[in-house]
Amino acid sequence: MIPLSIPQIEGNEWKYVQDCLNTGWISSAGSYVTQFEEMIAEYAGAKYGIACMNGTAGLHMAQILLGVTEDDHVIAPNITFIATLNAIKYTGAHPILIDVDAANWQMDLNLLEKYLSTKTEAKTTAEGTFRFDTTTGKRVRAIMPVHVLGNVGDMKRMLAIAIKYNLVIIEDSTEALGSTFEGKHAGTFGKIGVFSFNGNKIISTGGGGVIVTDDEELAKRAKHLTTQAKASAMDYIHDEIGYNYRLVNVLAAIGVAQMEKFPELLKKKKVMDAYYRKHLQGVGDIQFQEIPEGTDPNCWLFTFSTSRMRELLEYLNANGVQSRPFWMPMNQLEMFKEDIYVTEKDVSASVYTDSISIPSSAGITEEQLETVVETIKAFYSKD
Repeated sequence: MIPLSIPQIEGNEWKYVQDCLNTGWISSAGSYVTQFEEMIAEYAGAKYGIACMNGTAGLHMAQILLGVTEDDHVIAPNITFIATLNAIKYTGAHPILIDVDAANWQMDLNLLEKYLSTKTEAKTTAEGTFRFDTTTGKRVRAIMPVHVLGNVGDMKRMLAIAIKYNLVIIEDSTEALGSTFEGKHAGTFGKIGVFSFNGNKIISTGGGGVIVTDDEELAKRAKHLTTQAKASAMDYIHDEIGYNYRLVNVLAAIGVAQMEKFPELLKKKKVMDAYYRKHLQGVGDIQFQEIPEGTDPNCWLFTFSTSRMRELLEYLNANGVQSRPFWMPMNQLEMFKEDIYVTEKDVSASVYTDSISIPSSAGITEEQLETVVETIKAFYSKD
């Protein structure tokens, strides 16, 4: 079976993990944690990086840092991995789901602006002037764009909208390490960005994440809260409710080794993406995810749409090519059905129905790429 997306372990991973084991620094303290934080922040062009146990924890922490409460709404796209919405619910906040653009599968900014201009109103509170949903009466506090599959939408327009309506941007960049828009790295457009290093991501620590920000106070508070809000280096004094969200040193060691090889891994992803786009162009009714002008994606997980998705999915998996359907839209999941969904044509439903992800590991060989393509072509030519 050609796997869907697995990590490529070919650098100093074993050496650095062995160092952790030999020295006993395997938990949440240790030099590899600091080194990994610095490497991610530097690569993304952010001033500060704070490692955490996974991307979901990072998204939860980002909202706490920016004052999102149970009386607030947080805007998110309807097509995303469930972690985005789970993190919003952890704070007690209420998601507002925005349908996606039919071409690039990112949040539809026309719908976003239409919602904010027609369904919200400005009110002044003790904290400042904010937008409030006219139906629920709740404050619309933040917007959480998701760089779906490592693609990046028009973040310049997103920023302008956020400024106009006084929304803080928390970037769910969990899939987008290595992706840029107009030369600026994903995760650095808003107040806070979050990266994920789960086993299927472009680099992996097994499980892990990094919060990035340019705000020194937010960075200090993030580090404080993710380590149980311990206020004393010696005594067990804690000054507020904290979280056990820190990344452990032994996993950070894997991350350091992965980052040393990241430029090479990113190049391999782009080669994979280019190969599929060249050799699957015009096959059946396959349509590719559109890359917006100015976007340079990391090509994390190759996904395309076809009206025969379910048939193709079954055929590929039966013939040694591991493939998966796309995420079910959030509004179709039971726990989010009552949340506000802003749509006109329900593009999310068709993206979900038609989209399939195929093998995209950084270590995929040319022979494997050929096999995947030939298997897909065989499916369409068998009728």
